[in-house]
Amino acid sequence: MNQICERIRAMHGRIQTAAERFGRRPEDIRLLAVSKTHPAATVAAALACGQQAFGENYASELTEKAHALEGRDVTWHFIGPIQGNKTRAVAEIAHWVHAVDRERIARRLSDQRPESLPPLQVCIQVNVSGEASKSGITAAALPALAETVATLPHLQLRGLMAIPAPSEDFDTQRRAFARLRQAREDLIRRGHGLDTLSMGMSDDLEAAIAEGATLVRVGTAIFGSRSG
Repeated sequence: MNQICERIRAMHGRIQTAAERFGRRPEDIRLLAVSKTHPAATVAAALACGQQAFGENYASELTEKAHALEGRDVTWHFIGPIQGNKTRAVAEIAHWVHAVDRERIARRLSDQRPESLPPLQVCIQVNVSGEASKSGITAAALPALAETVATLPHLQLRGLMAIPAPSEDFDTQRRAFARLRQAREDLIRRGHGLDTLSMGMSDDLEAAIAEGATLVRVGTAIFGSRSG
């Protein structure tokens, strides 16, 4: 547990340094601990360190960990691609979904969200690098999907998410994240009240923060590689 606490503190320090470098307020940037493939006990250890938001990629893992940690103050973010036959579990358990990129999935999430729960907080995933193998809607198709999501009764559209093509070049990283920032600004001009840019991971979070990230997703740098 001490090692996880140290890694979380180090990550907050890295976020603060980047925020100060690029004229941002550190408190405007949240850390999402990506706990996929790690057991509920590891999530509990991070909870004990003060980390409250966790990202999961698989509906089965989300269900298992949510049940194991029931009653704990956890905010669950579903950040992976969503299969049509897995939407119910996500709609019933997650607080946030980051990877909506199809109208059909958005409608299923809204229809399956229990009436007793607040609206599911949603980010639309945008394919900012044009990779055929990468999930995400095109920038051209984004406004129409945003309009649809905004009308669904059990969803609240909060912002955009992207996973750009990997690059070790800082300027290349920034250009990709700038495309997502510009897409959000365009939607804001169209009347959408968006406050979230989910972008940046361990290898590129400084570039993401430079371009306005409000939520960075970090896994291995907090939890290490999964053993076994």
